[in-house]
Order: sequence, then C-alpha cells, then structure tokens
Amino acid sequence: MKSGVSAGSAGERRAVPEFGATSEVDRLRTVLLHRPGDELKRLTPRNNDQLLFDGVPWVDRAQAEHDVFADLLRSRGVEVLLLAQMLTETFAVSGAARVQGVTAAVEPRRLGRALADELAGHLRQIAPGELATILMAGMTFDELPIGPSEASLVRRMYHGSDFVIDPLPNLMFTRDSSFWIGRRVAITALAMPARKRETSLTDLIYAFHPRFLGVRRAYESHTAPVEGGDVLLLSSGVVAVGVGERTTPAGAEALARSLFDDDLAHTVLVVPIEQNRATMHLDTVCTMVDDDAVVMYQAVHDELSAFTIHREDSGVDIRGPVPFVEAAASAMGIGKLRVIDTAIDSITAEREQWDDGNNTLAIEPGVVVAYERNVETNNRLEASGIEVLRISGSELGSGRGGPRCMSCPIWRSA
Repeated sequence: MKSGVSAGSAGERRAVPEFGATSEVDRLRTVLLHRPGDELKRLTPRNNDQLLFDGVPWVDRAQAEHDVFADLLRSRGVEVLLLAQMLTETFAVSGAARVQGVTAAVEPRRLGRALADELAGHLRQIAPGELATILMAGMTFDELPIGPSEASLVRRMYHGSDFVIDPLPNLMFTRDSSFWIGRRVAITALAMPARKRETSLTDLIYAFHPRFLGVRRAYESHTAPVEGGDVLLLSSGVVAVGVGERTTPAGAEALARSLFDDDLAHTVLVVPIEQNRATMHLDTVCTMVDDDAVVMYQAVHDELSAFTIHREDSGVDIRGPVPFVEAAASAMGIGKLRVIDTAIDSITAEREQWDDGNNTLAIEPGVVVAYERNVETNNRLEASGIEVLRISGSELGSGRGGPRCMSCPIWRSA
C-alpha cells in the first residue's frame, strides 16, 4: 500500500493515514496500545479473579514496562497510538460519541432509573479527558459527584467502595476488542462479563475519531463471541480462528462467512483449543514469527488440528479436521510451515507458555518482541534465525497477556 497525500487549503500537502493488514508479520507501521492507568489501581485481592487478573500488579512498574514496550516500537519506526488519548480526542469532537459512551457504561437495570439518569446527565457535561478516565477506570459509589438522592434506594444500600461503573483493567490488551483485516476493521464481541464494555470504547474511536472517518467495518457481532486474540492472519486471504474459552464455534463461523462476503479471505482455519485460562486464546499457544514460521507450545504441536472452511460459489465448504500445521501450509501455498517449539522439556515449556512465551509480536518478518523471562523460547527463536527484542513483563503479565495481546496493528505494509 502506498501512502497518499491530500492538499490543504493553503496548498500544503499532508500524508493520508494508511490502514490495514493482510499478515501477522508484514512491516508494522501503526499500532494501537493502551498504557495501563487508574483501572489497574481498582484491582484488589477481593476482585482480581473476577476481573481476570492472576494477582494485584504493581501499577507504577506496569506503566514503566509498558512505556519501554511503546518506546521500543517507536525506535523501530512504528507509529504508536494510545487508546486513552484517542478516546479523549473522540469525546472532544463528537457529542454522539459522548452520549454513546455514557449510555454503555451507566446501567439503569442495575442502578435504577433515578440514579442512572442523574449520573448520565453529569457525565455528559464533564471534560473529555475526565470522561475518558472514568469510562476506563470506573467509578465507586463514594466517588459519585452528585449529592445523595433520597429517591435512590440503590445508592442507600450499596457499599461506598462498590462500583457504579465497573473498571476495565484488561483494556491494555487491545488485540481482543478489534483487529484489522485488509483495509477494514473488525469489532469483536468479548465473552467474559468483565470485558464486554471494552468494545464500546474501541467502537467509539473507530466510529467518531477524525483519524478513522470513512473506515469500513469487516465484522460486527453482538451475539456470538469472537476475540481478536483468537484471530491470526496467516497470509493474504488465509485466517486462523481459535475456538475455546473465548471464541465460540458460532462466532468463528459468523466471522468466516462475513470475511467471505466482503472478499477479505478465501480460507478460514477453525482451530479447537482447550477451554481453560492457560490457553484462553489461540495466540497463547501459537503466533507467527516469519512468513513461513510459527512459535508453538510444544504440548500442542502434534494435537492442534483445524477445520478448513473454503469460500465456494454456492456457499461454503467445510472439511477436516486435519493437523493444523498441514492445513495452514496448504492454505498458505507453502511446502511446509516451520514450527519453533517453546522448549524441549515439558516443564520448561509449560512454564514459558504460562508466561506468554508464545505470545510474540512480529514487527517485520523474522523480528519479534517477546517477554525476556522466557529464556528458553527466546533462545530457540534466535537459533532458528528470528531476531528477538526483549522487554520486561513481570507486572504486565499478571493479566495473562504478552506483546501480541497488548497491541492492535492498524497498518502493516507488505
């Protein structure tokens, strides 16, 4: 894709933003990240399981680790867009975005009509940055800025530390709520209650931010769950979709049919994975590291299979299952898919899989970002000719996500 230009009113020429991706490994040009913020400070030993964290992270350290990650990408020529800034800018330019964001966060069914109306009216009037922070970090009853309402039984009965608006601590995993395929963006449907509202914020940015005006949608689902961590763009026209804890068979089928209808793919591989937290997404056991290579959790190397869905003139053709590595190579039109296992011994492999050793972010063919703690996996990648850019993830990893989970590529150039 070539970068275009448009003329300004004074004859100046400015670059037209580029969008899109057809592969996991093409040169990364623009990426959407979310620097963890006050939403992580909402995690306690009492609620961290419900909010999908394995522990209570040290927030300052998590932010420092994320800053290093973002700076590393910038040093490699990647434009980094930050979700909080994009959301603030969206609210600044669009009243409709403000109304929709507040409506998604304020639930009359839980708060009662009187309190919900009062809170919504307040939130629609505050500054864009403050609104963005509240919608991301949540709000407790103690933090309600409005005076006690005699008409609200809800307010009288809840504890002050209970949430009026739930926080979104998993928002830093920007891969899940949207992904780009071709020149279109797909808005997903997240399965877990703690994460469902994340897509409402992502949706607002793509719908109302000036950067994305005119961008077309590839897929939108509000029923069958599909999460971006389960979607791998193996090559142009070939997409793998994991089905397990988060993405359902119905979601995978709906996504495949939508991609076929929009001529964004000709083959979709549906890959069953175990339904547990350790393997919540396909990218926790397998990610692309080169045009013809993946890093894969050793324990699933011989077990991972795929149903192949082809687009046909009369509809779709579903075949399989067959071994994933065979199905992928055939669909990609290559002789063999190179597989770099996490580790030889099973104990190390299991430890490094849990620490997101397979969750790498490719910034160009053969160059990936990975957590430094996965020593054996990183050594095996380098022994196979892959350049590994190491970052710390001791606090970021408490939410069960690696560099790929924390990034939504907006533009990759072939």
